[in-house]
Amino acid sequence: MVAGGIYTAVAFLQRSETLITERCTAVGSGGDDLATDQAGNAALITAVAVRRGLPARAASIALATSMQESKLRNIGHGDQAGPDSRGLFQQRPSQGWGTAEQVMDPYHASNAFYDALVKVSGYQSLEITDAAQQVQHSAFPGAYAQHAEMARAFASALSGQTAAGLDCTLRAPDAAGDPAEVQAQLTAAFGTVPASADGRTLQVEAEGTEAWAVAQWAVANAKALSITVVQTDGHGWSRDARNGWQASDAPAGQITLTVAEAPKQ
Repeated sequence: MVAGGIYTAVAFLQRSETLITERCTAVGSGGDDLATDQAGNAALITAVAVRRGLPARAASIALATSMQESKLRNIGHGDQAGPDSRGLFQQRPSQGWGTAEQVMDPYHASNAFYDALVKVSGYQSLEITDAAQQVQHSAFPGAYAQHAEMARAFASALSGQTAAGLDCTLRAPDAAGDPAEVQAQLTAAFGTVPASADGRTLQVEAEGTEAWAVAQWAVANAKALSITVVQTDGHGWSRDARNGWQASDAPAGQITLTVAEAPKQ
């Protein structure tokens, strides 16, 4: 009887997990949530802007552009207007954006977009749709505007301008996390950031908006990297609790990332 009760409880928990819709949201997004893969790409695009020292406005323009061009997904095909278009920004090798392999590299694609954006005079004061159009030369220039609110909200959170501004609702991890892999992905996104691993925990040293950029990058990538807890600057995010950022005793100046243990069979 006890064994049957345990089996029923486990089955209920497993079913409850499957009913959870995995999504990420940002404060001020107007209800425009992102799927977890989209959020991971948004975090990457924004981290490249942070690494380059660009303002959050640059990331807003990039996110609106990528959402319109590829739905924030690294797709390997184009459309009728650009059959050789590829990647997050649907960049065309035939138009000088790089090789077919390069435009499929999210880091190359993001840097190429920003390289073009910073050449647009006064881009920070332009409407998002105008700045995006001067980079992309789209046949549908007005289409970028529909993503402006979402883009501003996610760029503000992922660049660290809005503290505790990004939350992801996720199911329980289905694989163990690896602090070394988290550090490798963090370095790829932000460059070298002081960090040290201890067991299932990675402690990252960063201050102010950079700390929040790293923390919310980690939340956006929690599904892919099996991250379960993120803590920084008096706040904590728990994958299991699914209640967003809550007050904690986490000190400022560092971010503590905890990854999942191997799931029990």
